Amino acid sequence: MLFDKLFEMPDGSGSGEVVKLAMPRTIHLVPMDTISGFDVRPGFYEINGATAIPGGVNFTVYSHGAYSIELLLFKRRAQEPFAVLPFPQSYRIGNVYSMIVFKLDIEEFEYAYRVDGPYEPEKGLIFDRTKYLLDPYAKAVTGQSRWGDTTPWGQHYKARVVKDDFDWEDTHLPLIPMEDLIIYELHVRGFTKDASSGVLHPGTFAGLREKLPYLKRLGVNAVELMPIFEFDEMQNYREVDGNKLYNYWGYNSVSFFAPNTSYTATTEYNREGNELKNLIQDFHREGIEVFLDVVFNHTAEGNEQGPFFSFKGFDNNIYYLLTPDGKYYNFSGCGNTLNCNHPIVHQMILDCLRYWVTTYRIDGFRFDLASILGRNEDGSPMNKPPLLQAMAFDPILGDVKLIAEAWDAGGLYQVGSFPAWNRWAEWNGRYRDDIRRYLKGDAGMAQAAAQRLVGSRDIYEPQSRKNASVNFITCHDGFTLWDLYSYNEKHNEKNGEHNMDGANDNNSWNCGAEGDTRDPAVNALRRRMVRNAFALLMCSRGIPMFLAGDEFCNTQFGNNNAYCQDNITSWLDWNLLEKNQEIFNFFQHMIRFRMEHRILRTNLSDGVSGFPDISFHGVTPWRQEPYSDHDRYVGVLFAGWERETGPQVIYVASNAYWEELQVELPQLPASMCWELVTDTFEEELLPGRRLSGTGIAIRPRSVMIFVGR
Repeated sequence: MLFDKLFEMPDGSGSGEVVKLAMPRTIHLVPMDTISGFDVRPGFYEINGATAIPGGVNFTVYSHGAYSIELLLFKRRAQEPFAVLPFPQSYRIGNVYSMIVFKLDIEEFEYAYRVDGPYEPEKGLIFDRTKYLLDPYAKAVTGQSRWGDTTPWGQHYKARVVKDDFDWEDTHLPLIPMEDLIIYELHVRGFTKDASSGVLHPGTFAGLREKLPYLKRLGVNAVELMPIFEFDEMQNYREVDGNKLYNYWGYNSVSFFAPNTSYTATTEYNREGNELKNLIQDFHREGIEVFLDVVFNHTAEGNEQGPFFSFKGFDNNIYYLLTPDGKYYNFSGCGNTLNCNHPIVHQMILDCLRYWVTTYRIDGFRFDLASILGRNEDGSPMNKPPLLQAMAFDPILGDVKLIAEAWDAGGLYQVGSFPAWNRWAEWNGRYRDDIRRYLKGDAGMAQAAAQRLVGSRDIYEPQSRKNASVNFITCHDGFTLWDLYSYNEKHNEKNGEHNMDGANDNNSWNCGAEGDTRDPAVNALRRRMVRNAFALLMCSRGIPMFLAGDEFCNTQFGNNNAYCQDNITSWLDWNLLEKNQEIFNFFQHMIRFRMEHRILRTNLSDGVSGFPDISFHGVTPWRQEPYSDHDRYVGVLFAGWERETGPQVIYVASNAYWEELQVELPQLPASMCWELVTDTFEEELLPGRRLSGTGIAIRPRSVMIFVGR
């Protein structure tokens, strides 16, 4: 009975209730051992990582190929351990080592492991008992708590034990339907790092939390955070022309279970994650979901020349895809590729996602280079990848949005064919490319653009892949929306790679002058092109996503691969919000318009007399070949009936031509007339104007939106 009482634990809800961890009664018979002056007993083998329990800490770790494992205990910031505790062989069951260490104060120590095993590189076995290894299930990582830390301590990863006692109170998940989402992609540090953000805690979770009223005012209902897993910003650190270049974006995971501690305003000793939880709690209270951009395709350990701090030392030949001679496959473009469909890695990824959902209440995940998650151990694509299927049907993930970047650096491109089980959405790269080409005036793109506006039905079958298309024109990777219409070419010289990095096929257009200009006509055209792009995005079936700062014409000065720029190149310049207030107002207007008209988001159950759900039109309506009259004009009509609102009829007219066109709108039923609600040719928003007929003149390079009243 005394032992049962010892293992009562807080339930994590903040209610003060306790739960008992189930233990076999035979544990009562296990004698107490002493190792390095600490009382120890066999631990909880099914609880991975380090877990605080009353009276001590439970440490559980596994390795398939190890001979032995040692637990190392460090004082805070110390380089050498104050205690080394080898796991007794009697504390090993199968490949799992578990030990309870009593009388450990979690606030007084950090920990790591040393693992001994065979060294046969040609077989992928590279065990090295001299290396300090980070726990793969570490919930908090020390060594990089200060951004850009170049001290020896700042390059040495160890873990802390986290006390999970955050009180979520009565907050609940927003559970926004997929078709109602408006996703806003942002970088936590860059969003508020510049002084112009006006926050008290720039570059942190707390700083982002301060911007919650702004996001509510804008109208978005989901934020997608670029990587916040603990990552190594010092990877490939260098100085170019006096500028410090970091791995700023964070696509190089160090630990999958730990939030990046350099994104916190204060050091959270053994409460790591609370600042992030406060942010998520407040966002949920305001009806905004929080998605994480997660990187399970590779780690920061790189290839043979890369660092050795965790997975290489536990089971290199299990965690990574290896060639027959023990080298690293590189489908990620970052040196290594995680062996995602190996049962061990598969289970770790599922454990990780469940952890973020249950402990942090995350609403969705965007998977970087997700096609890697469907590769076999030899690198070949799998027909039904076990990991992707497990995610699709996992009970804990049942309400979570799953979004794939459906390609990888190894050439596997699966837009429209990503294994889905009707659960996965995809970043629709075809949408980005086709809409960009259409808007800048490429010939013959009208038909493709029309397909993108109606949900890419030529790519996603509407019934089996409903809400599969995440539509975007810009994201972190590439030009901002302003730069898309300010530069014909990328300008990445400041990255120090001779402008060889970044994509060359940007489908951009500088509107007549490369880069910044004082020409009022060019700038007016650029603003119009921004309005055109956002109007079409908000009037497209699917899930819209746009890049933070596009709503006030943020620029990266032509850099389309600003992954290393921890400066004003990547930071949002909030001064532009005041300068470009009319663009912000337009974004607000279009978001509100989309949310007010469900017909733009989904097929309504009943049609409107004489109109199908969707129809395509040229400058003359109802023509069998609508694009034969003019291949730079797109007319799309959405129609349906909803019990609460009655008929909904919206006509989107888009002219990508550089001259005015005369257009005939479809004839409405006698009881209705067309009302012009948006004209991107105008700098300012205008009140709605009802038409007396169906003939209109659509001015050059503009979008007009009509509603049937």
